[in-house]
Amino acid sequence: MPKTKIITSDQSEGRELTFEILKYNPTDPESKPHLATYKIRETPGMTLFVALNMIREDLDPDLAFDFVCRAGICGSCGMMVNGKPLLACRTRTADYPEGKIRLMPMPAFELIKDLSVITGQWMDRMSRRVESWVHKQEERNYSRIEAPVEPDRADATFELDRCIECGICVAACATALMRPDFVGAVGLNRIARFEADPHDERNDADFYELVGDDAGIFGCMSLLSCEDHCPKNLPLQEKIAYMRRKLASVK
Repeated sequence: MPKTKIITSDQSEGRELTFEILKYNPTDPESKPHLATYKIRETPGMTLFVALNMIREDLDPDLAFDFVCRAGICGSCGMMVNGKPLLACRTRTADYPEGKIRLMPMPAFELIKDLSVITGQWMDRMSRRVESWVHKQEERNYSRIEAPVEPDRADATFELDRCIECGICVAACATALMRPDFVGAVGLNRIARFEADPHDERNDADFYELVGDDAGIFGCMSLLSCEDHCPKNLPLQEKIAYMRRKLASVK
């Protein structure tokens, strides 16, 4: 049954926030999906991380959600906030002037419970699909000093390496929601990252073999939602368009 309770402790001076949160445990035959309602008082600078912990500590100790770093680095706290995929640790309640916030788990990923999903399985499958490691014919000699890299190429590689694999771009992608085998912007960003890396000896034909189909580079509908919601502001659409132009010329 939906629960409603108002915290009236020392945060009583803040405005009242109403949260609607999906409650469902797919491993429990008795569990049925439903929205539970919680009312709490807002505190200065409150993020969804703070609000969810307050709800779990004071109202519902059974509420499941994921957090690790609280700083937008680990990528664990992705969830749907009023229909948009966001990192909860970087989302402030002040951004919702009506004080009504609905939280749902991210689609496209297996649900563990309530707001908690498994992104690791999806990311592992994607990493294997795009062969997400440096390909080099020469046997590595770890005692030798690494060859220098031009600063521009190093910067291009590091820029794309900022992806935290939070799954936000996947949850925001219409193609990924329709096609479970689509590698998504995170996978295509990975391809662009190795294409930029001078240590990787793969050529355009090699990358075409990996993502040159409708489940890869040609499946993107260019709706821009991945880039619009990326919490790291990565140039996802620019890189997808760049790789598409390169791979479209492969014969």
